This record gives sequence, structure tokens and C-alpha cells, in this order.
Amino acid sequence: MTWEYDVLGLGCVAIDDLLYVESYPAADSKVRVRRRQRQCGGLTGTALVAAARLGARAAFAGVLGDDELSKFVLDRFRAEGIDVCHVRRQPDARPIHSTIIVDESTKTRTIFYSLEGASGAEPDWPSEEVIGGSRVLYVDHFGIEGMTRAAEIARRHGIPVVADLERNEHPGFSGLLDLVDHLIVSADFAARLTGVAAPDEAVLRLWSSKRDVAVVTCGERGCWYVASDAPGVVRHHPAFRVDVVDTTGCGDVFHGAYASALARGVDLPSRIRFASAAAAIKATKRGGQAGIPTRPVVEQFLSTQKAAEGLSSERGNERS
Repeated sequence: MTWEYDVLGLGCVAIDDLLYVESYPAADSKVRVRRRQRQCGGLTGTALVAAARLGARAAFAGVLGDDELSKFVLDRFRAEGIDVCHVRRQPDARPIHSTIIVDESTKTRTIFYSLEGASGAEPDWPSEEVIGGSRVLYVDHFGIEGMTRAAEIARRHGIPVVADLERNEHPGFSGLLDLVDHLIVSADFAARLTGVAAPDEAVLRLWSSKRDVAVVTCGERGCWYVASDAPGVVRHHPAFRVDVVDTTGCGDVFHGAYASALARGVDLPSRIRFASAAAAIKATKRGGQAGIPTRPVVEQFLSTQKAAEGLSSERGNERS
């Protein structure tokens, strides 16, 4: 079969206006902005940029308008090599608009967002042909009806569905969740879904025989996952140690890197390792999308890590 795209995404895209401050302000105070930057963001938007920068043929088939913010998104996607020919244009649509306060002392961020005019996946878009011509379908929670339809089509065609989900209030959420065979969620959202705080216990509850893998990410603690090759067995991948500068977009980069590796046919442990490395490298750079590495950079980082792990093992043997 001829695949038109490696990763097709439908959902959340955003404009992120990042404001960098020394520390997050208390109420009724003034804080000097050290610098500001405008970038594209959003769950699907950042994941697609990550996938494209890591070598995947990526496409966006969501909804945008004719406003300045939509144009900015489209221009950035084109610059990254992301196909936008399947974007549906609606005059009153626009991306999510976020203002992100980055606290440079704690390396954390606070996100203020507006959904005015924002539209998620459409219930009748894109065509089945476009979905069926993709190696991986990437979904989020933004436009549940459209995401569910797309995931159903993907399942009929045997196409894996990778998801980044952060909200479950929509009544159709459980239907979409059941269609996801590569579920990757944060520890906070996993706890909300399962009622269990411990990530190793939560990931067990999130996995089912309908899935290939369930992953719970925990930032500097790494991630826990359960897969169909060993049901009931929880595996842990530790986070790579890096000097953290900005964690904005790290979770989305993990998702995009995972999806790109899945499209290449990489085995599961290597996908997890690759995604963890991409997210770690991103954390060393400012901005959500600006800090996303290329595939050669990730592979070089991993080769360095492997060499360091081998040296550590040799020293351990010497001591024994």
C-alpha cells in the first residue's frame, strides 16, 4: 500500500505567546518580562511539528480561519514541511490562543488560554481516503465527535491510533478512549481517569486487551507502560538527566516522537526511549516548538547515553 502520510493529526492547534519572568508574580504585583516569544503550540500542533522535525511525513487536517493567528499557524506548518492541503477553512474559526508565563527560577510554566472561535476535529472531515492513507492517526480530546469518527475509520483500516488526552468531561469521551490503541497520558490525567495516584498502578488500569500499549508520563520521574506483549507487566523507563530550561511542550514532543517512531516500525522499548530522549532534549531549550530536536540530534544523544551507560556498567563490574 502507498502511504500518503506517516502521521495525520486533526485536533488542537494554538498560538502560544510566551512571557519569560524571573519568578511567577504574587497577586497585585508587577514583574518585568525578560523576553517574549510567539510560537505555535497545542497538543496536536506541537506533536506534528515534533514528528515532522524527526523525519515523519506529517499532515494537519483540522479547522482554521482567515485571521492573523490562523495564518501564523499555517505558515509555521508549511515551514516545518507539514502538509496543510486538507485543512478546512471557516471564516470565524481560529486557533486556541494561549499566554504562557514561564518561571525561570523554578523552570515551570502557567498557561492562560482562550477557546474563542477555536474548533476541534470536524464530524465529517477529513475523508476516509485521507485517513486510510496514513500510517498513524493522531488524536486529542478537541472535537470528540470528529476524533471518534476518524478513530473508527482508522481502526477499520488497521491504522494505529495514538492519543494525547487531557480532558474527559465530554459525554462521548469514553467512546473515543476505547478506540485508542496507543494511549499516552500524563500522571495527573491518569490519576483523574483511574482514581489512583501511583503511576504504576494507574497504567495497569488504563491498559486493556483493546490496546497495544498504555503509557503514563511523569516528567523527571520517567514513564511507566504496559503493552500487549506482556499484559499485566508494568515497565518503567527513567527520564534522561538534563539541565532543564523550559518544560513547555515536553509532553507533546514525547507524543509526536512516539508517533513518528511508530510510523517507522520501531519496536516499543526503542519508541519509548526515543520519545523520552526527544522530550528531554526539548526541555533544555526555551519555547514549546522552537526547542524540538531533529532526528540526528536525538540519535546522537542516545548514542552518547548508551556509551555512558556502558561505561557505568564497566565501572560497576570493576568494583565487584
